[in-house]
Amino acid sequence: MNPMAMGAIFLYIPLFLALYILTDHFLHNIRNLPPTPFPSLPILGHLHLLNKPIYRTLYNISNRYGPVVFLRLGSRSVLIVSSPSLAEECLTKNDIVFANRPRLLISKCFGYNSTNMIWSSYGNHWRNLRRICTVEILSTHRLHMLSIVRFEEVWSLIQRLVKCENEIVNMKHAFFDLTFNLMLRMIVGKRFYGDDVDDVDEAKLFRELQAESIQLSGKSYIGDFIPLMAWLGFGSTLEKEMMDCQNRRDALMQSLIEQHRERRTTKFDDSFRDGRKKTMIEVLLDLQESEPEQYNDETIRALILLMLAAGTETSGSIMEWALSLLLNHPQILKKAQTEIDNQVGHQRLIDESDIAHLPYLRGIINETLRMYPPAPLLAPHESSEDCFVGGYRIPRGTMLYINIWAIQNHPGIWAHPRKFDPDRFNQLDTENYKFNLMPFGLGRRGCPGEGLGLRMIGLVLGSLIQCFDWERPSDELVDMTEGIAVIMPKAHHLHAKCRPRPIIVNLLSQTKSGPTH
Repeated sequence: MNPMAMGAIFLYIPLFLALYILTDHFLHNIRNLPPTPFPSLPILGHLHLLNKPIYRTLYNISNRYGPVVFLRLGSRSVLIVSSPSLAEECLTKNDIVFANRPRLLISKCFGYNSTNMIWSSYGNHWRNLRRICTVEILSTHRLHMLSIVRFEEVWSLIQRLVKCENEIVNMKHAFFDLTFNLMLRMIVGKRFYGDDVDDVDEAKLFRELQAESIQLSGKSYIGDFIPLMAWLGFGSTLEKEMMDCQNRRDALMQSLIEQHRERRTTKFDDSFRDGRKKTMIEVLLDLQESEPEQYNDETIRALILLMLAAGTETSGSIMEWALSLLLNHPQILKKAQTEIDNQVGHQRLIDESDIAHLPYLRGIINETLRMYPPAPLLAPHESSEDCFVGGYRIPRGTMLYINIWAIQNHPGIWAHPRKFDPDRFNQLDTENYKFNLMPFGLGRRGCPGEGLGLRMIGLVLGSLIQCFDWERPSDELVDMTEGIAVIMPKAHHLHAKCRPRPIIVNLLSQTKSGPTH
């Protein structure tokens, strides 16, 4: 090719790009779509604007363009909402329209090809899964029956911390082990973390698979937004790793189901700790006998894995953030101890039923959830048909992200939003805040495990406040830098020192095993 032709090509390429960008921007405006950053690049769209943490980047974009922003992330249309009124519009007026989920690599590999309860789109299958969770597994009655498990695991943590008096403890690890053992005992009747595990080999495999799945879930997949990259094979290694991990997790879950089946046909033995209370797998197997098609083994496996994922990482993260905040605000910690001492007394441990009578403790939990929501963008929604949000037209197939971190940390909504102030919730139920505070989501796709999560967090945090005096390892404040992951973690693990309060000495002397529930 001669030099003149080459020169012409290099001249026309930028002209073509400029024409494409201007035309796309013009068409965007005449179609009454929400405000959008300029320019939107060919193929990439606005992907070049995104930096981690994503929720802070989107917060900055919303501050510039408004509370409803339309982005093109590769080939996907994405709506970003960051105001309570618009979130309410999406989750009430347009609740059914936005009840679908987008198909992503993680939903394919870890969501049973987008058929588990988190990733399944709205329809009969999803409604049935939701009914199973809310009525059969996470009902108030079922949670109350398994309260002894939660009590015993918290008491076990307290005993371990007593042995670590004045030592520096990694509370990230302590909360991680606690939440997993707590959920595992409720679901399968076993402990897989810490020294006292039920099956060493099985526990080791579970821990390895869990760590691998968390690590893989946090990886970005460009093929979700640029299909051409997937077609060219980019990300194929990640997909293979995810599917391999999921197949091994699936096999382990099936093994646990088979153990429960065998247990049902034989006399009770001591291979499970909670023979006096049915595990969640046993409840599902009971239902399988009467409705085998609705409660098939794949459905049971998917529900087990979902509860383990949703009930552990999030709760443990919230506990770590809350205790970190209390260590940086010792006067608030002391006030919480006084409330518990006055309400519960010094003769027994705090119980889940006490939480309703401890408004300051609930304020601490709510304030932690406000400042550090475990899922700052919630799970993505997708519109099933054209609709309107804030007066703008939203095309069918648009992904919706509700930036609850932006809503819950906006100075126009909350006074001094980065100040830790549990008193802002004084004598007010969280229902009064509605769409200003929704760490578990709202609407029909809101988290069905909210009740269990709040029970766990309240019991654990209340027990640690009641039983120990806490202090930082040094005079320096606890580092509150946010980490980069799907579930908002602390960038640096919390390390703390604890000293048993007098109530613990009394309780330990009561019986060899400690207090009864």
